[in-house]
Amino acid sequence: MSIIVKRGPNDTTDSVIRKFQKRVVLENVIQEYRDRQFHKTDSEKRQERRAERMRKIRRASRGYNS
Repeated sequence: MSIIVKRGPNDTTDSVIRKFQKRVVLENVIQEYRDRQFHKTDSEKRQERRAERMRKIRRASRGYNS
């Protein structure tokens, strides 16, 4: 996976760098790197997904206690 940014005729080096940074964010390169940095077992992934679901449920139910 490589990111290629072509320089247009009126692009400055700063604008090319900005385009590159936007492309990196849109393609989740940094997040993928962080995810691959440490190996997680399937059970750890399941626990994280379950914890995230529980957080969302708790957040959603906060406003309905009136």
